[in-house]
Amino acid sequence: MFDSSRVRKSALYLILAASMSVGVVAAHADVTILVNPGDQGEQSRASVLTSWRSAVEQGLRKQRVSDLAASPISPFDMTADLSAVRARVPDVVVGPSHLIGSAVRYGYTPVVMVDQPSRAVMVTMTSSDIGSFEQSVGKRLGLPEQDSLVTYLIRGEATAANTTLKRQFSSIYQTRFQDALLICLQLRRCDVVAVERVVFDRWVAAGNPVKVIMESHEAPGMSVAVKDDLKLNVDGLRSAIAEAMPGTVGAKPATVTRDNFTYVSTLGYFTPRALANAKVVDANTVASMLRGKQGRYIDTRNNAEFNEGHVPGATLIPYVEKSSKDPDFNAAVDEFNVARLGPDKGALLIFGCNGPECWKSHKASIAAIKAGYTNVAWFRGGVPEWRSAGLPIETGDPLVANP
Repeated sequence: MFDSSRVRKSALYLILAASMSVGVVAAHADVTILVNPGDQGEQSRASVLTSWRSAVEQGLRKQRVSDLAASPISPFDMTADLSAVRARVPDVVVGPSHLIGSAVRYGYTPVVMVDQPSRAVMVTMTSSDIGSFEQSVGKRLGLPEQDSLVTYLIRGEATAANTTLKRQFSSIYQTRFQDALLICLQLRRCDVVAVERVVFDRWVAAGNPVKVIMESHEAPGMSVAVKDDLKLNVDGLRSAIAEAMPGTVGAKPATVTRDNFTYVSTLGYFTPRALANAKVVDANTVASMLRGKQGRYIDTRNNAEFNEGHVPGATLIPYVEKSSKDPDFNAAVDEFNVARLGPDKGALLIFGCNGPECWKSHKASIAAIKAGYTNVAWFRGGVPEWRSAGLPIETGDPLVANP
């Protein structure tokens, strides 16, 4: 009989202490491995945990890692696991794509992934008159826990549509496992719910009258990443884990690169991809505008960031940000002196900061629009995109707009 309480108390992520052979890493070095099995259901999580543990152990042993010992340290907690990855605590990370996407951003290399992409879908009963995300305004939403891949994808898609889940729905019910959301629909406690596509397909196969009203873009399935400075033979580990996967994980491996995580890494708390009453521009467009002296570039970062590198000719007007990184942010707690933008309300103003995850230029653009400026361009990619385009960077003290 399946003992669910035992699984809750067991290691739903693991620290595997490995005694390493010379030639792979330094002798007797410890390699920490974090395994996060996702949240489809309690029994499936236990199965996923066991299978991935086996695949990784086999891969490590083929890389001459021996004496593996699993030590349970805490229950499953995606929030804690994301934090651990940002702090670069584990050496090897196994988990859903948003965990691996975060790892890739913080100095890990993706090694292998399953040939089973993930999608989040928004679902309602077939009898419902809700037929799209737009028609779900004011309805009751059911979600897995806040750091589930599903919630991450759905929240990101809402942000990209320049709204929020809080703004879109009258109430949000969250539960530990995705399968519990079917009951929420059946009991009519939820009008719509969000789950992984594979969960929805399982519901349909069981004869449940449900339909999809929105689907996210595709994200990678379960994947493995290793710390960039880990002294392992990454190619050898990739091959060894991939060889073990069909018999342990039950899925074929797929080739993986950093680019596979671009989409999932730009969701979550990243800025929207559009802004009402502003033109979203890319690096080459900004460069063309500035060459033609058509506009003024407003850098909304702080002095130190500006000094490290900025768009040539940029004017620094810092946006002092205290509000949340969310379309529903409270501008009243922030500081931005719109008077420094100048008296010409029709002049072209180009706002930028530190890329899609930086909200300062987004918020400053909104402040300018609300103050009556009618020709606002938002450079969402900011300085990182400018650098990537190979455009010149200036350093040194900023030119600050006159008060």
